[in-house]
Amino acid sequence: MRSVTYSMSVSLDGYIVGPDGGFDWTPPDEEVFRFATDEVRELGVHLLGRRLYESMLYWETVDQVPSLDFSTLEFAAIWKTLPKVVFSTTLSAVQGNARLASGGLAEEIERLRAEPGDGNIAIGGATLAAEAAALGLIDEYRARVHPVLVGGGIPFFPQHERRVDLELVETRTFRSRVVYLGYRVAR
Repeated sequence: MRSVTYSMSVSLDGYIVGPDGGFDWTPPDEEVFRFATDEVRELGVHLLGRRLYESMLYWETVDQVPSLDFSTLEFAAIWKTLPKVVFSTTLSAVQGNARLASGGLAEEIERLRAEPGDGNIAIGGATLAAEAAALGLIDEYRARVHPVLVGGGIPFFPQHERRVDLELVETRTFRSRVVYLGYRVAR
């Protein structure tokens, strides 16, 4: 069965964006970017909230810039072909290889898990991930922890006021001092 993974860059104090809404502390170096590209390469589908979907629209046309390096072009190619499901109450249409969710989050995940296919189901966006966590639908948490304290903002870990035991399955420290932590939900 396909796993549901939640993977984001996060500050050491636990935020995916700072109190001003910025995330200028997250641009990856080449090594971290390659790692993230490999992670996306393993996906079968990506579930996104509206804000993350709109942020990621950049990757739909970036390959039209002739001066880009190979890594950027490679990520763009992988992202563009990856099927995406967007959860939004305000959008009436989406672009690229995306569709608007036709059901609730639990129903979409159940349907995607039942479909044949390779690759995990990624979930992105703090609000959507919080909903999935509250429903007990996340199988793995993957954090690329950046060496910065931002002091507030949108938390990486959903606040659903219940205990979730995790098993550490992977760690990696990058030259840029970013630390990757991969945890599987203990069931």
